[in-house]
Amino acid sequence: MLSLPRRLRHYLALCGLLLAVPAAPAQAQPRGPLVLAAASLQEALTAAADSWVRKGHARPVLSFAASSALARQIAAKAPADLFFSADQEWMDFLAARNLIVSSTRTDVLTNRLVIVAAARSTVSLAVRPGFALAPLLGGGRLALADPDAVPAGRYAKEALTNLRVWASVEGSLARAENVRAALALVARGAAPLGIVYATDARAEGGVRVAGWIPAAVHKPITYPLARLAAATNPEAEGFRRFLLSPEGKGILRRYGFGAR
Repeated sequence: MLSLPRRLRHYLALCGLLLAVPAAPAQAQPRGPLVLAAASLQEALTAAADSWVRKGHARPVLSFAASSALARQIAAKAPADLFFSADQEWMDFLAARNLIVSSTRTDVLTNRLVIVAAARSTVSLAVRPGFALAPLLGGGRLALADPDAVPAGRYAKEALTNLRVWASVEGSLARAENVRAALALVARGAAPLGIVYATDARAEGGVRVAGWIPAAVHKPITYPLARLAAATNPEAEGFRRFLLSPEGKGILRRYGFGAR
């Protein structure tokens, strides 16, 4: 029978051998395409990505922010595969710099602008030229996405200008970094009224629609989608085509968007 010290020496030698064997590297999980998308697309695009995953594909990586911020990130060479903008101007910005594959640019969705108030509010507005918006603020602020850059804010400024009420509220704005931030200001009571997309109002239980802004008083709200020139993910084109398919558009429309 082996003595205890000799057994111990054999045991330690075996442990050393096992430690010397390199562990097999874990198999890398496939990564889905990186999609930069307008903040207003959050719920709808997440649902579309879920459906894509159920088909056996890697989950797309979704990043939501103002279209203006995302377009500037792309121009600064941030890696991404697809861009889903809330307006044409920021897609034009990238196209002018040859940062998108022009043949893949497609208008996918439409939207509407609404004026929202807190869910408990009883304010109701008939939106027409010269309507009394400023008095309803009661000394508070009108929440909207930055009208100098963010699509929702640009549309809102154009609409209120054409309705001849912009001058009366311009000094009472709560400028938000994106449309969802503007929505949050109204939902938590930091602003009595705000202008957001109809889809945003639908997604937030803390607000109610106080008035619909006529589509004729601003440029059509369209959401173009394109593959980026620097795209590297092999599934980027497949996911883009899925979003354009009847199934993909059907998912997006369930969240209140119109389809082109």
